Amino acid sequence: MTIADLRSIRYGRVPTLAALAEAVHEMVAGGRTPVLLAGGTDWLVEQELRAPLASLSEDDVPFVIDISTMAELKEISVRGSVLRIGAAATYLEIRRHPVVLEKAPMLDAMARDVGAIQIQARGTLGGNLATASPAADGVAALAAYDAVIVVRSVRGERRIPFTELQTGYKASSRAPDEIVVAVELPLDPNAVAYWRKVGTRRAQAISKVALAGLAVVEGGQITRCGLGMASVAPVTALLPRTRELFLSTRLASLDDAAIDKAVEADIAPIDDVRSTRGYRLHVAKVLVREFAQTVARLAKEKK
Repeated sequence: MTIADLRSIRYGRVPTLAALAEAVHEMVAGGRTPVLLAGGTDWLVEQELRAPLASLSEDDVPFVIDISTMAELKEISVRGSVLRIGAAATYLEIRRHPVVLEKAPMLDAMARDVGAIQIQARGTLGGNLATASPAADGVAALAAYDAVIVVRSVRGERRIPFTELQTGYKASSRAPDEIVVAVELPLDPNAVAYWRKVGTRRAQAISKVALAGLAVVEGGQITRCGLGMASVAPVTALLPRTRELFLSTRLASLDDAAIDKAVEADIAPIDDVRSTRGYRLHVAKVLVREFAQTVARLAKEKK
């Protein structure tokens, strides 16, 4: 995308979330797809792969609505036992927020691995959810937390459990005129958290594999388990068979062979420019084993 292309893009802002919902509804009803731009870390890159704007008809030229400063989408707060993060809060704001540091340190660890500091200062959880990339680190963390995605339209507000959000590669159950407003994460002070990203470099590369995990242990048994793995399937992998194994087997009885078998049944990695299927499968198994070991060790230390 050139400077000349940028001049062709129609751009605007709206004052409130209600006005944004109205504007998006009108555009979608008229056959247009508005671009809600917070950080632009995905969208601007995608434009390089598309036809030059000069070759598009007037109706096909994007209309960008800047939501990066909308206060209603920037909130980070705790309500009871639920952490709420606005869709336009950046990864840098997330990792520096005292509530996140105290209540959800796994989010802080994840946010530190999302690109360089420039990307952290622009990228948002809402943007990753809207683009629905299966490689997004932040979305893997939301899966582990069993997050609820809050969306808004002219019809009102709706909450979508993360398990019902992703419907396919870069596709979701969110309606075309629904705006991602926030994510809500149930917090448990007894949860053991795990985060690990494997890439070409620690922070300035897309994940080859990343794993987020949360577990609550009572009497040597995992009673709550949330898992999210990036870059190993068309969607963020929830690892249901692995989760079932952890919930049905005492920590002392878990073995590597059973974990490996469950992971193999849960993911479908591919060869691509970033890695190979074989490497991803190997790393995925190692990370899940490490998660189990971490849970066992930290649970023992908490006694």
